[in-house]
Amino acid sequence: MKWRREQTGKQKSIGLAFLVCILLLGGCGGKAKAPKEIERTAAEKKKAKMLKAIERKFEDVDAHFKLGQLYQTDGLWSQAENQYSVALSFDPAHRQAQAARVKVLLGVGDAAKAKLLADEYRARASISAAGSLQLALAFQEQGLDEYALACYQQALRMAPNSAKINRQIGYYYLSKGNKDVAREYLSRSFQLNPNQPEVAGELGRLGVAVKIPRKTEKSTKKLDKMVEKSDKGLQSQ
Repeated sequence: MKWRREQTGKQKSIGLAFLVCILLLGGCGGKAKAPKEIERTAAEKKKAKMLKAIERKFEDVDAHFKLGQLYQTDGLWSQAENQYSVALSFDPAHRQAQAARVKVLLGVGDAAKAKLLADEYRARASISAAGSLQLALAFQEQGLDEYALACYQQALRMAPNSAKINRQIGYYYLSKGNKDVAREYLSRSFQLNPNQPEVAGELGRLGVAVKIPRKTEKSTKKLDKMVEKSDKGLQSQ
């Protein structure tokens, strides 16, 4: 009896181990995909999708840009720059492609050409505060802080009373840990437009006491009806 119980216990253990193999590995003889392998597979699928989109419509700016991003992630700098260049040939004001192309040139060690292009793109964007702000955001997204700040300041010179630009510069300095300068720009933004709860929150965390203005009722029809109904009820009593 004891021998049978031991055998039964061993069989249960083997069965449990086999079940675990099936659940985790799709069978003990199978191999589980590593996270990096899964990421590579997903990236290849995205590339194939973008290539099909380009095949259908070669002037698809968004597809060229996204394909360039995928190449850039893989460190395929020349392929990435080629896609960004094509995207810019169809849309010369594509700020994200401009910033990404500068990033790629820095990646291959061509700092001189990168600076030349960055200055050229900033000059083109100088026709409007909005364009300068968009390019600043694109540069910041690529981690090109020096160029981003130059574009932010350019946008601010053209629109010093823009709450949005002051806010973005404040967020920029906040992301760099420069709380004193961030406080200055965020305070200015809030003065220009007090209806910014998120800015008020950041200022509060920076030790600045602010008051969010209460919303006023634009339409008082419902309130008027409630008062009239209440008055009628009091008169009937």
